Amino acid sequence: MLKHRGFPGRLPGTDFQFVIRRASKDGATKIIRRERYRDRKNADRLADQGFMAALWAQFGEEPFERGNLDAGRLSWLFGREVVPAEDPFDPQSYDALLRIDLKRAEAAFPEVFAADAQPFDFGDDFDEDDDA
Repeated sequence: MLKHRGFPGRLPGTDFQFVIRRASKDGATKIIRRERYRDRKNADRLADQGFMAALWAQFGEEPFERGNLDAGRLSWLFGREVVPAEDPFDPQSYDALLRIDLKRAEAAFPEVFAADAQPFDFGDDFDEDDDA
């Protein structure tokens, strides 16, 4: 499992995790499309925004390997702002390739992509775990 060094481990001040520390013995958790309802809490929306900002800062428009990115957090964006970058796509593989659908991501998270957008403040909470 590829570990994305420099990727924030979580949304600061919350338990919303962005990465996992080690691969599951049972294999990768399947990425699914989770429905985002209008009545979601502001903290949940902020976590989606922060995760998208981190993805954009780390990968831009380039395809990226799922690696240690959290399946739960990816699932909130999957099928909309984050889409498969390969066909066939295996949603239960740590090696699966994804990419940001820029048009949809800009529409859903304009504050991340605005010309005057400020970098998202992740503080010092980055995944620097060296465990295998």
